[in-house]
Amino acid sequence: MSEPVLERRGLGDVIPAPADVRPDPAAAFTIDAGTAIRTAPGSVEARRVGEHLAALLRPATGFALPVGEGSGAIALLLDGDDALGDEGYHLEVSTAGATVHAVAPAGLFAAVQTLRQLLPAAIDAATPQEGAWVLPGGQIVDRPRFAYRGAMLDLARHFFTSDEIRSYIDSIVQFKINHLHLHLTDDQGWRLEIDGWPALTAISGGEGTGVDGTGPGFLTKADYAGIVAYAAERFVTIVPEIDMPGHVNAAQHAYPELTADGLAVPQRTDREVGYSSFVADQEGTYAFIEDVLREVAALTPGPYLHIGGDEAQATTAEDYRTFIQRVLPLVAKYEKRAIGWHEMAGVELPDTAIPQYWRTEAADDGTARAAANGSKVIMSPADRTYLDMKYTADSPLGLDWAGHIDVERAYGWDPADRLPGVGEESLLGVEAPLWSETLRSLTDVETMTYPRLPAIAEIGWSPRSAHDWESLRARLAAFAPRWRNQGVAFHPSPEIPWT
Repeated sequence: MSEPVLERRGLGDVIPAPADVRPDPAAAFTIDAGTAIRTAPGSVEARRVGEHLAALLRPATGFALPVGEGSGAIALLLDGDDALGDEGYHLEVSTAGATVHAVAPAGLFAAVQTLRQLLPAAIDAATPQEGAWVLPGGQIVDRPRFAYRGAMLDLARHFFTSDEIRSYIDSIVQFKINHLHLHLTDDQGWRLEIDGWPALTAISGGEGTGVDGTGPGFLTKADYAGIVAYAAERFVTIVPEIDMPGHVNAAQHAYPELTADGLAVPQRTDREVGYSSFVADQEGTYAFIEDVLREVAALTPGPYLHIGGDEAQATTAEDYRTFIQRVLPLVAKYEKRAIGWHEMAGVELPDTAIPQYWRTEAADDGTARAAANGSKVIMSPADRTYLDMKYTADSPLGLDWAGHIDVERAYGWDPADRLPGVGEESLLGVEAPLWSETLRSLTDVETMTYPRLPAIAEIGWSPRSAHDWESLRARLAAFAPRWRNQGVAFHPSPEIPWT
């Protein structure tokens, strides 16, 4: 009796859409019990990617899928074309097997995410499934449009545990997201342990913190290091944010000496913004900040450190300039590049600083000036990328100050057209922030993230010519069984003809 036929995939039926797809229907390859995975000789990282692929495929197939440098019908090789960059890859599928050519292990990992999606959705089941595991034949040549493709998770307004952050990382890497920005501090909470300043977490990471007092918790240094390592194994760079000079009530509540008069400020658990500020002409401010930046930089091997800089209404323009000009050299001192929300670009910046545009206005002179001076820009316009905005007026979660963002709206824009003076050549990439004022669980996080993040990921990875709403609708529809098999929550948007 023949095996049941599982869903068959087309070579281009993946998210994000590959740059170049050349199908060959006669060249399909079937993974079976005898299939092995061969990795590039002498590369520990290539071996790790091979083990990652095997771990993804073993539960549903029941196959052993041994990984090694000998022989194997699935080959992950480091002999790619330099023109494709570190994350690019060339995938060839024939009746004899599937071979990935890449310059670097990051390219192999990106190709593995494509291979996973090319197999039937049942591949994401936790137990063995009956059927034939068929990869469609042909070739894919793929590379990212932008180097930076990010998601942001707000731990300050509501804390999420190490395990929840790891789970989130596992879900976002499927869409070739390669940066996770962690918003670690704000008025409502401080979520990272800092030596020498224990009250930051003992008081402002403890019970009663977070919006409505419902999101207590913090990451120890060991927790944070574990997350950084877990992300790195999946080629995700952690970008930590210490928000300043505004959004600092939690720090000042824990340490009154950081206020102008040395008096304690009350704890705040409401959603208001713009009322707190570090003291720009107080040397103790910068001693504290340097301690924090030094520790965070030491814990973070990635190149970036985010210093916030937004909604500093309680800071005068002169003090804001003084503050940014004092803090940027501290970031550089600890060998990191500063990212800041685009208000930072109201001050003249070194070309190493990276403004992150988040507002809804059609133009921003400061960001355009920074781009003209050589700074790269991250695009996160709130009316397109903020995953905490409601899908529709009746969405039970989320806010609506930037409008309602359905999936088509999240997809229907282009970063190179968003701001005058900030063209393709000035963009580092895109990021989708998720603020947690209304979130209380990982299910809430996933529901607000999916299916909008895949749309934004495609904008960041795929060439502009590949952007097609009707195509994305169909590919998202087919992803529903995968999310169900993975146990990942998603919003059943009526725009998508769900499978």
